[in-house]
Amino acid sequence: MSFESDLIVDRRRIRRKLTFWRVLAGLILIVGAGAIAMLLTPAGRSAITGSNAIARVKIEGLIRSDDERVAALERLEKSSVSAVILHINSPGGTTAGSEQLYDALTRLKAKKPLVVVVEGLAASGAYITAIASDHIIAQQTSLVGSIGVLFQFPNFTDLLKTVGVKMEEVKSAPLKAAPNGYEPTSPEARAALDALVKDSYAWFKDLVKSRRHMDDDTLQTVSDGRVFTGRQAIGLKLVDELGDEKTAVAWLVAQKKIGSELPVHDYKLAPRLGDMTFLRVAAMALLNAAGLNTLAQAIDPNGVIAGREGLGLDGMLALWRPSGTN
Repeated sequence: MSFESDLIVDRRRIRRKLTFWRVLAGLILIVGAGAIAMLLTPAGRSAITGSNAIARVKIEGLIRSDDERVAALERLEKSSVSAVILHINSPGGTTAGSEQLYDALTRLKAKKPLVVVVEGLAASGAYITAIASDHIIAQQTSLVGSIGVLFQFPNFTDLLKTVGVKMEEVKSAPLKAAPNGYEPTSPEARAALDALVKDSYAWFKDLVKSRRHMDDDTLQTVSDGRVFTGRQAIGLKLVDELGDEKTAVAWLVAQKKIGSELPVHDYKLAPRLGDMTFLRVAAMALLNAAGLNTLAQAIDPNGVIAGREGLGLDGMLALWRPSGTN
């Protein structure tokens, strides 16, 4: 009996030791995962780099409303980086998305020195983004401007006549859901849209005039919808200087007293780790392979992950599209 009792005691002692080491290993894994998650977030990286860095932020492609991007800029605003260089290469996007981004950058500029570098294109809504900064640098062959607003909608009237389909509707007022694309646009509906476009256009021009300190003659010249090269834009006050990121760093050193030795680190305006975008991509691929396209669309309603950025831009547009492009 004594032997069996000792054996039981030994087994219990071993179990306690195993439990202790399992719990310790679990805690180490949790701490390690937390550290990795922190490193993968912009806020975590900025906390590690401290104030000895300049943040490089990139705005590329179509600009839509994006709460995650605003949240990332707010984290950057609260971080300890010394300054921000904003690289822009975008044809613009929706007026609402451009205004949201402009407001977020204006709040960021109140806390951190901000300078813009136009890499290839800062047109329309992207130019709204650029003028949030007090200093805009462009390459000589960069394209900037396209100050204007448009409202586009397809009209299927002739197609429906060809196939013999007529859309019927009952609505509360003549301008409800007008234009709808299934019938000729009425003069009243066109006038209502024209008023929307002109109001947004006036807002855009007033923003450019105040931010770029333009007189009326110069504003009239630059606000006819054209884009201008960086070389042309200098004389028109659309940009302040020709150059690149090194030029931006030199301006920060000279005008904002930023240390010339500070490195420039990327700060990505990407979804946080908790968004698990990679899982969404995998789920979409599986659903599409299974023929469940509707469910895949529900996972990525805006088409950002699937690369359908050119589709589904809703609302008023501040967008530059060369003739012949979709």
